[in-house]
Amino acid sequence: MPKGIFLKQRKDVKILRVKYKERVSFGILEGKKVLLAEGDPFSGFNGFGPLLPLEEVRLLPPVEPTKIIGVGLNYRDHAEEVGLEVPSEPLIFLKPSTSVIGPEEPIIIPTFSQRVDYEGELAIVISKRAKGVSLEEAHNYILGYTCFNDVTARDIQIREKQWTRAKGYDTFAPLGPWIETEIDPMNLNLETLVNGERRQLSNTRNLIFNPFKLVSFISHIMTLLPGDVIATGTPSGIGPLTEGDIVEVKIERIGTLRNPVKAHPRCSNST
Repeated sequence: MPKGIFLKQRKDVKILRVKYKERVSFGILEGKKVLLAEGDPFSGFNGFGPLLPLEEVRLLPPVEPTKIIGVGLNYRDHAEEVGLEVPSEPLIFLKPSTSVIGPEEPIIIPTFSQRVDYEGELAIVISKRAKGVSLEEAHNYILGYTCFNDVTARDIQIREKQWTRAKGYDTFAPLGPWIETEIDPMNLNLETLVNGERRQLSNTRNLIFNPFKLVSFISHIMTLLPGDVIATGTPSGIGPLTEGDIVEVKIERIGTLRNPVKAHPRCSNST
């Protein structure tokens, strides 16, 4: 069944990607079970397999993006927090696809960073090739939304003018747990917790540049491909992570992205 027809027949569809008995496939979340799917949500689902308990599968990142486009200073309170001016247009940067990890996978703290921070964010997942998209048409290029943690080596970010190294380490892009396809992204509560303690709390209505503006703006710079991810920015309350922490990004109507934090094996101090 084509994706478009399938999604129109249902409400509140959550798409996930799982590994089950060495097989990787997309699926649909059905309560606490997952309906395995044939095909993918971009070219279309061709059919469905067994309905499995969620605990019997391993959750993977819900997509494998060719690129992750981050947006800096997209909450006014965060710009004030770090002492920078609110941008007049979206401030974007890239994170490599190799930085992506899924739920429950560990964030690894590099040996050569003295401060690694969490940044809880709403992420946009692109549904089809997008180039030069108008603001009015932007919603047609969005598959859905998921949780994202823009992990950042803050000390490196501060001392370097470019952000690539600070934000590009392996494991610095936790993504998941699934893609919610039927929500209004303009009014969602977002919170980040570390070891159960709330560190960030905001709402996407406080975004300076909303998701539709971001899709349109970025698509006029670079071609967006199916599965690409736009991380929409973090609110105030950023802070450090240490070995042994558990960090959770929770977004209303989507779910919770949970990752443990580990130190890098101290076998090398090279940069």
